[in-house]
Amino acid sequence: MEAGAEEWGRKGATLSDKTARSEYGLTQEEIYAAIDAGKLQYRPAAMHGNPWLRLLRREVENLVAARSGDRYLRERKARTELAQISRELKQLRAQLTALEERRAALLAELADQDNHQACPASAAR
Repeated sequence: MEAGAEEWGRKGATLSDKTARSEYGLTQEEIYAAIDAGKLQYRPAAMHGNPWLRLLRREVENLVAARSGDRYLRERKARTELAQISRELKQLRAQLTALEERRAALLAELADQDNHQACPASAAR
């Protein structure tokens, strides 16, 4: 069941034990039991002194499918993707609002500059 090093390094191929719990509804005990049973490989990791486990996403998905069925796995993946898309849309809306405000400010500034350039010429007559 040893995966090649390329799988561990591929973007999106691994996830943390915390992500496995939140995205797939696993408990920490289920993760440890699957590791002990040889169903999950892991690599220990730490961030800012906080330890966590790196797991292979495909093995976690296989475990969830075996435990709860393919339908449950598809539903959890769809809910996770929907939440991610909603977050991205919220960020894009905020970015769009900021860009529209900046655009309006620049247009107003340009209009103001045009007015100032026109005024001195008419005042000189």
